[in-house]
Amino acid sequence: MDRNELEGRTKAFALRVVRFVGALPKNRVADVLGHQLLRAGTSIGANYREANRAESRNDFIHKIGVVEKEASETQYWLELLQEADLGDQEERRWLLRESGELLAIFTASGKTAKERRDRGR
Repeated sequence: MDRNELEGRTKAFALRVVRFVGALPKNRVADVLGHQLLRAGTSIGANYREANRAESRNDFIHKIGVVEKEASETQYWLELLQEADLGDQEERRWLLRESGELLAIFTASGKTAKERRDRGR
């Protein structure tokens, strides 16, 4: 998967997060959890785009680390929503699965970038 495809994938993920949060019930708990999920879930793609425009390898490593943290945080909020049984079950499962895949991709990307930096490539 190239950068453009992954940028598209993270944007599609963000849009599904937006729709999922928009469909949550209107109460204090769902509002708080939804707000946190919305912030973290949409941040993945925005920060990945920024990483792709990094000024150096070290800048890329730093920014991809932020993407990794946002993907992990997104999973956390989705897990809370799952355990609280809030939101559409099928969509929540899809979002959890996709956030896990994105987290794995960005973790591997950061690791590869660090290894290449340390080998002097």
